[in-house]
Amino acid sequence: MWIVWTIVIGIVAGWLAGLIVKGRGMGILVDLIVGIVGSLIGGFVAGLIGLAAYGLLGRLAIAVAGAVILLFLVRAIKKA
Repeated sequence: MWIVWTIVIGIVAGWLAGLIVKGRGMGILVDLIVGIVGSLIGGFVAGLIGLAAYGLLGRLAIAVAGAVILLFLVRAIKKA
């Protein structure tokens, strides 16, 4: 069940990160995939630095942060 919630939160996080980052955009599908991966990365990084996310809003905040970071990296690599 954990992976299902991670995917759902990742999809929402990808959409929110796409709105936050704003740019030419890479399309909604890519933003959603990046959101799912960003959700996993955000949770991993938060665990490494000792942050804990409780509840839906906490997990969503960490997922959005991870997705925003990942979108910045993907768009920087895409420009190069």
